[in-house]
Amino acid sequence: MKNKLLYVLFLLVSMTAVGQTDLTWDDLAKIDYTEKYFPAYESNFLYPEFSKEITDLQGKEVTLSGYFLDVDPNGELIILSKNPLASCFFCGNGGPETAVEIQFKSKPDFKTDDVVLITGTLQLNKDDVEHFNYILTDCSGFQLK
Repeated sequence: MKNKLLYVLFLLVSMTAVGQTDLTWDDLAKIDYTEKYFPAYESNFLYPEFSKEITDLQGKEVTLSGYFLDVDPNGELIILSKNPLASCFFCGNGGPETAVEIQFKSKPDFKTDDVVLITGTLQLNKDDVEHFNYILTDCSGFQLK
């Protein structure tokens, strides 16, 4: 009986471990960049080389906490940032790895600089300079404080 109980407990624990992966900003910082010329823009852009750990998470559900930034008046670009708006990537505090584009299933009622926990499917973007290197799709989330 004791062995059966341990077996059931093991199954329950292993089943919950299969869910989303918790990401940190340190995980996302494991990226290298090289300059690459994009003829359509007649300019060089930083071309990302993702770490193996991050590449292995492509298409998987992940969770990441950060600052909610609704920077587009049309609501078409929403960002999860390592830093609040006053010290975010666009203000020169950090690189592209400190901001993630988030695309919600249905947009929540968060305000800029709310600290939130977001769950979504990780997409890695190397070639589309119109979007961020890291994109979370089909997102849901809640406010932490």
